[in-house]
Amino acid sequence: MEIFNFFDQLIEKKASDLHLISNFYPTIRINQDIFQLKSLNLLSDKDVEKLIFSLLSEEQKENFLVNKEMDFGYEYNTYRFRCNVYYTKDKPAISVRLIDNHIKTLDELNLPMIFHDFTLYKQGLVLITGPTGEGKSTTLASIVNEINVKYSKHIITIEDPIEYVYPPAKSIISQRELHRDTHSWNIALKSALREDPDIVLVGEMRDYESIQQVLTIAETGHLVFSTLHTGITPEAIDRIVDVFPAHQQNQVRSQLSSVLRAVIAQRLVPNIDNTYRIPAIEILMNTPAVAAIIREGRTHMLDNAIETGEAEKMMLFEKHLSNLYQQGMITRDTALTYSLRPNTIKKLVK
Repeated sequence: MEIFNFFDQLIEKKASDLHLISNFYPTIRINQDIFQLKSLNLLSDKDVEKLIFSLLSEEQKENFLVNKEMDFGYEYNTYRFRCNVYYTKDKPAISVRLIDNHIKTLDELNLPMIFHDFTLYKQGLVLITGPTGEGKSTTLASIVNEINVKYSKHIITIEDPIEYVYPPAKSIISQRELHRDTHSWNIALKSALREDPDIVLVGEMRDYESIQQVLTIAETGHLVFSTLHTGITPEAIDRIVDVFPAHQQNQVRSQLSSVLRAVIAQRLVPNIDNTYRIPAIEILMNTPAVAAIIREGRTHMLDNAIETGEAEKMMLFEKHLSNLYQQGMITRDTALTYSLRPNTIKKLVK
């Protein structure tokens, strides 16, 4: 069986992910549940290796064999797939994420109205945070595509790999993929400032160097969108600051308090009948009061700032869960299960 047969099943069953691992049945994820396709045969070591290598160029094969893991994008029948190949017990395996070939609008994603405001910013840093697989890339693509459709800008994206491909519209878009269009995040980020950008999308702030470059790009008057793997929004501030050596942290707090526009934390939660997942959101806006808290390193006060900042369009994660419950979009159990602050959610969904 060719790997494209598995891609067809992924599309047909509206699954999000495919896993091919030696000595297991081919496996797909639908919503949050894993299903082993036991109507098919168990995969042998040679089966998985053959399926993986059918997707790779000679250069990619060499890279994979040397580094033992690799990300890349793949196009098939108008669909895009984000692939990660890796080794488990000294045998190759692959995880494939199906990327929707239609970039949904912010309204189609059921995101709060304030997300339209993010497309109007001229400069600064907007961060979307959350664990892997919680829709950060989809939300970013929706924001960027609204800019693409409505305004004439030069948008540069630096991704590993490219996920959504933006349609031709009012903007021009330079999409750059790690290892294909650039050799490293840092080189691409430094180069971006010489490429006349209005907006820079950085797929992920990964380390000291990339975080430092993102802050610099935002500080030089550009609008930057990026992601971090953190939970609630205050954790994103601590994560950024903690990456730097102790003697630089005061300076970074000051820089961050100046360039930050908003931090959005996102989780996907099952809808009321568990047929699909919808985003639950926390929003931290960088008001003067929030900037002072960041600058002074008092991030433990940010929860209270969000909770009392509804007039500035801030939203606590639990408040949004409560809103979704009140609107009949999720169950009470879902609100309680996915809450990050158990005491708060119990007061909101009595």
